[in-house]
Amino acid sequence: MLRSETKPDNFTYACLIRACSDSLDLDGLRLVHCGVAVSGLGLDSICSSALVTAYSKLGLVDEASRVFHLTPQPDLVMWNSMISSCGNFGFWDKGLKLFSMMRCRKVVPDGYTFVGLLSGLKDSSLISVGQGIHGLCLKSNLDCNDHVCSVLVSMYSRCKCMESAHKVFSGLFEPDLVTWSSLVTGYSQSGDYEKALLFFKCLNMEGKKADPILIASVLAAASQIANVGPGSEIHAYVVRRGLVSDVMISSALIAMYSKCGIIRMGIRVFEAMPEKNIVSYNSLILGFGLHGLASEAFRMFNEILRNGLVPDESTFSALLSACCHSGLVKDGREIFRKMREEFGIEARAEHYVHLVKLLGMEGRLEEAYNLMFSLPDPVDSGIWGSLLSCCDACGDSELAEIIAPKLFESSSEKTAYRVMLSNIYAGDGRWDESKRVRDYIREGQLRKTTGFSWIKALLVIHKEG
Repeated sequence: MLRSETKPDNFTYACLIRACSDSLDLDGLRLVHCGVAVSGLGLDSICSSALVTAYSKLGLVDEASRVFHLTPQPDLVMWNSMISSCGNFGFWDKGLKLFSMMRCRKVVPDGYTFVGLLSGLKDSSLISVGQGIHGLCLKSNLDCNDHVCSVLVSMYSRCKCMESAHKVFSGLFEPDLVTWSSLVTGYSQSGDYEKALLFFKCLNMEGKKADPILIASVLAAASQIANVGPGSEIHAYVVRRGLVSDVMISSALIAMYSKCGIIRMGIRVFEAMPEKNIVSYNSLILGFGLHGLASEAFRMFNEILRNGLVPDESTFSALLSACCHSGLVKDGREIFRKMREEFGIEARAEHYVHLVKLLGMEGRLEEAYNLMFSLPDPVDSGIWGSLLSCCDACGDSELAEIIAPKLFESSSEKTAYRVMLSNIYAGDGRWDESKRVRDYIREGQLRKTTGFSWIKALLVIHKEG
């Protein structure tokens, strides 16, 4: 075409730009962009809109922004592309600034504008921003738009504001699978596992077919309530759907059976898997560790290496957990060393939690305490909590007193840590200090989560508190 008398116009370049973005060809996209500029179409709205969309799809927000700001009069599609790009790649604040600019220029937003804004809100600290955007949706009469409402359910679920998520969900005439999934996953991640399981049942009654991601999420919820009944029902559902070969679902089943105390079923699921990846191995290693079967966990680790799989952070976390449950201090320290020196994996908070527990088992509390000062600030509250539990086990109230303020600074709402400190004082005969901590819990209306377990005997479930 370039060799002929027929020259490419803006529509030609727009088609080429889209082809490059669909094939994720960044070099080709930049070459076409150069062609647009040389042809004198750099300010053409059709080419500019296609370029913004293409760069946004490839995650190149800065390049998209440069094209956008050079366009004299960007249309609504371009505004929406830029706002969505900012939201999808974590720049929610930039998306809001663009939205403000858009309103100042009297451009009327539509449903896609609000979807782009809401998609970037992924943390509970941003709930007030989400509520403000929800209010604008209502003012714009978009509260009946199914796509907008679906994204609102997702936003509220991600922010763990489940009452609002359910309220929006209830207003939908026929929510799609994505919306159902957002609600169920939101309840699961918020710790309301019973409701997650309930709405999963409702989803099935509505004739919707859950995807592997949702099924894995619901299995995680079933494992948290430590009641094998719902988990085994989901397993039966998986078998009926012919999804037993799905690696994600099988790995979740292994974890569920392990946490519910039926490791044999977890092993059977693992052995029946036609393909196994590192996630499925990690699930079984963690299960063996929870049941005190460290030797089996080590055997699985050796099998990982024989099969040419690469262990990851979760593999070593599961192995360290197995060592903690079995009291294998020397093995645990060696695994921690191998992780860093032989596999080049940087230790994360979860690894240090286990390492501190291992040091505590040896009574080496001072070494564990000194380890804290080698870690970058702020030290995760879980690591301090692990050291405090070691002080509890070893009856070291003096070190516990030093640790407690640092722990409460980073995790003031963790009542369990204050209860632990109170018990340490009581064990040392320091009743006044123990009472002082208990009084603080009572006056602050803090409550430790009640421990409970479910034991299924025949057809009766007894709740023990």
